[in-house]
Amino acid sequence: MKVFVKNLRNEPLMPCKPSKARKLLKVGRAKIIDYKPFTIQLLYPTGEATQPIDIGIDLGAKHIGIAIQSQNKVLAKGEIELRDDVKTNLDARRTYRRSRRYRKTRYRKPRFDNRTKPKGWLPPSIHSRVNNTFNWIDKCCSLVPNPNLTIEVGKFDVQKMMNPEIQGKEYQQGDTYGYYDIRYYVFARDNYTCQVCKKKSILHTHHIIYRSKGGSDKASNLITVCTDCHTHENHQEGQIFWEWMLEGKKLPSYKETPFMNIIRRKVFAKYPDANIVYGSYTTPRRKELGIEKTHYNDALVIAGIEPKFIDNNETFKIKQFRKKKRSLHEAIPRKGRKTPNTAQKRNSKNTKYSNGFYLNDKVKIFGRTGFISGFCNGGAYIKDIEGNYITLPNKSYKQVSFKYLEFLSHNNTWQFISRLKSREFLPAI
Repeated sequence: MKVFVKNLRNEPLMPCKPSKARKLLKVGRAKIIDYKPFTIQLLYPTGEATQPIDIGIDLGAKHIGIAIQSQNKVLAKGEIELRDDVKTNLDARRTYRRSRRYRKTRYRKPRFDNRTKPKGWLPPSIHSRVNNTFNWIDKCCSLVPNPNLTIEVGKFDVQKMMNPEIQGKEYQQGDTYGYYDIRYYVFARDNYTCQVCKKKSILHTHHIIYRSKGGSDKASNLITVCTDCHTHENHQEGQIFWEWMLEGKKLPSYKETPFMNIIRRKVFAKYPDANIVYGSYTTPRRKELGIEKTHYNDALVIAGIEPKFIDNNETFKIKQFRKKKRSLHEAIPRKGRKTPNTAQKRNSKNTKYSNGFYLNDKVKIFGRTGFISGFCNGGAYIKDIEGNYITLPNKSYKQVSFKYLEFLSHNNTWQFISRLKSREFLPAI
């Protein structure tokens, strides 16, 4: 991966090799201005000749592929992993607040019907992903001079994906047309028979993928079971409903397709001068080049790479990290306190630093690079960028003593690692 360079006026120049950047830094003719990705600024006037540069962006619901190439040489390529826990966190916050108000406040008038949303409002989970996507596109464009930006977007018809034969007014009718509600449609589809014991008795609809696991209320995720089978025990790990969720009843998910349709319209508005392509262009070009299916390889194709391109086989990965929980109170107060909680003392839940290390610091341990995800007495929890714990050899516990950690750098809420494509992260020892 090349090192990005800026001039004295903080304007981008053509990237250089890491060896040249090291020499400039060693003799004091440049300084480091960023680490994610590595960027230097020259401290002397220089020529500003440039070559054509293309940036390819492969948009996805959870991952973004980015590639930068110039004259068929790959300057940088990698992928960015976006957060997908925003909705879960908001649900948890709502639960904490409701329980607290129930305990501590007087009667509050219902205020659910006097809220207005501004024009262009998006749900927080989608808003977060759209903003972070555009943030990284803008950052990449600011690192190189006069880039030619090409973005792949997707356009999906969810109802057509679910029923290829749908047409005309059937789009307005849906699967449950003619039934009182979705429950009666599911009962009729399953012939009013429990799908566990095959009996016809008092029936319920069961979520195949539990709602707590992200399952939807669509008919495709509901199945008919009777009262005798729809028990707490059958929902537990290892029981029949759990097995249905993991193995026997895997269903296609269409949760991400609305996001792709939304971001397509946002891209049109924010980048009117960008070149827009679709997957029908990317797939045959990638097969023609004979490269594997990855987000960054798709981005290379989108950037207009030609056969016999020059690549150093190095990729980067960027992942967002949530540094702290914002819940000030617990949903269920912990038991076992030594003294009664008469002062409503707030429990320490978010340890930001310990022994000179901060949360999300980049460290090296046993020859591997990881990030601090939490602290314990005398040590920390270390995860690699893939989310796997790095543990002590031949040990089952996850805590690692501070004495084994080698500090590399502090981090904000983004984790960045550059690695060779042939070197994948090893599983926890």
